[in-house]
Amino acid sequence: MRSTACMCHALRGRSGAAWLTAVSLAGCALAKAGEDIRDIRGPKAVPGSWVLPAVLVGALLVTLCVAYAISRRRRRRSRPRNLTLLEQTLERLERTKALMQPATAREFGIAASEVIRNYIEKRFEVVATQRTTEEFLQTLVQSSSETLARHRSLLAQFLHQCDFVKFAGASLAVTDMEALLQSARGFVLETGQPTVA
Repeated sequence: MRSTACMCHALRGRSGAAWLTAVSLAGCALAKAGEDIRDIRGPKAVPGSWVLPAVLVGALLVTLCVAYAISRRRRRRSRPRNLTLLEQTLERLERTKALMQPATAREFGIAASEVIRNYIEKRFEVVATQRTTEEFLQTLVQSSSETLARHRSLLAQFLHQCDFVKFAGASLAVTDMEALLQSARGFVLETGQPTVA
C-alpha cells in the first residue's frame, strides 16, 4: 500500500498515460503478492511416521508372548507330579535306611513300623496306627480284605520285631534291619496295586 502511495506522489504532474501505466504495474504487483500469500494448511502426513511405533508395539507383544511361554514351560517342569501311595511308601522306607545302625535301631523300628501302619491305613482303610500290634492283628482276622489276611503272618513277624526293638530296647544287627526293610518293601510291592478280579 505504501509503494502505491509513493508511486502516486512520484507521478503527480505527469501525463495520464504514465499514470495509468504506473497504476496497472502497482495492481500487477499486488496481484502477484496476493498469489504468494496462502492460507495456513493442515499438517502433512509424513509417510512412515507410524512404522516405528508399530514396530515397537509389535516387538513388545512378541517379547511378552515369549516370556509367557517360557514361564509356563518352567512351571510345568518344576511342578512335581503327585506320587502314588505305593511310591510315597517306598520313598519313606528308603529314608529309614539312614537309621540302619545298631545305635539307632530303636528309631529305625519306630520309623519302619509307622511307615507300614500308615500305608495299611491308607491302602486298606483299616485303623492301624492307633492300635497295639495285637489289636491290629486281631482286626486282620476279622477283616474282609483277602490281601491283608494272606500277609497276616508276614505282618505279625514284622510288627513284633519292630515292637521288640521299640519297647524292649533290643538292638538289631544291620543285617536284621536290612531283612526287616526288605520284608516291608516286599509287602508294599505285593499289595501296592489293587488285584484285578
